[in-house]
Amino acid sequence: MPVEPELIDRRLNSDARLRADDREALRQISRWMDNVFEIPGLGVRFGLDSLLGLLPGFGDAATSLVSLYILQAANRHNVSRVTLVRMGFNIGLDWLVGSLPFVGDLFDLYFKANLRNVALLEKHLDANPHAQQQARRGDWLFMTGLVIVLLLAFVGSVAITLFIAATVGVWLFGSAPLNDLS
Repeated sequence: MPVEPELIDRRLNSDARLRADDREALRQISRWMDNVFEIPGLGVRFGLDSLLGLLPGFGDAATSLVSLYILQAANRHNVSRVTLVRMGFNIGLDWLVGSLPFVGDLFDLYFKANLRNVALLEKHLDANPHAQQQARRGDWLFMTGLVIVLLLAFVGSVAITLFIAATVGVWLFGSAPLNDLS
């Protein structure tokens, strides 16, 4: 009789705490990626994320992989799904805007996705049950706001697309298509 493999949940129990050396390793990764160097006189701090982001295509993809390691550590330590989505949003925003020439490089100097994500992870791990519930409420408010903004962007892009299509239709055919229906 064949033996069925067991499904094992690799996530730690919710009361598990990140060991001090693991926590320090994640802090160091985020520091090296976002904050290790300083521009003298300006006080602007940056990390390998900003430097590697100067390499078109490869740089932002490589730094996103490092960021995903922090996200995976949060998943292993049973961080709420909403917080994981929030962390994923930080990584996605850093990758997307960071991929834009010049603007993305400036954005990388100021948006520190890895430091933000380690702070979210530590906030979850250090919180008592009441504070975790409040943090989850804040995460849900963030997600609700994000969904509303994305829906408005979608509706706006559809409206702009329809306007452009109507304008091109008038330009090509000489009259608006809706006027010919009567």
